[in-house]
Amino acid sequence: MYHVEIFLSALMLASSISVNTENVLYMLTTDPNLLPKLQVDKGAIKFILSGANIMAPGLTSPGACMDVDLPADTVVAIMAEGKQHALCIGITKLSTGDIRSINKGIAVDNIHYLCDGLWAMKLQRR
Repeated sequence: MYHVEIFLSALMLASSISVNTENVLYMLTTDPNLLPKLQVDKGAIKFILSGANIMAPGLTSPGACMDVDLPADTVVAIMAEGKQHALCIGITKLSTGDIRSINKGIAVDNIHYLCDGLWAMKLQRR
């Protein structure tokens, strides 16, 4: 729950919106530039959709893309090679420069992915 609170706080600060939609990833389909994007290769998709964290090699291999320089602890949208919409939201554990140079271990903590519990939950409106 801690990660969800951080994410929602970051969203509200970054875009000055009130969260009153049924799921957070849906917001990225309506405003794709809401968060910075990192792209993983096709091989990472099934693991991410099972809740796995994003490993550095999945962001540095052919088919992946990290064309922005981001510090550690940045909320990001994770896109997949050949897909139009984000498949998860995460928080970077390393800067993108460190991800490129170290190229091993967990690079992004997966905090919300398609079809997880938050995806299925309906937020109560006040």
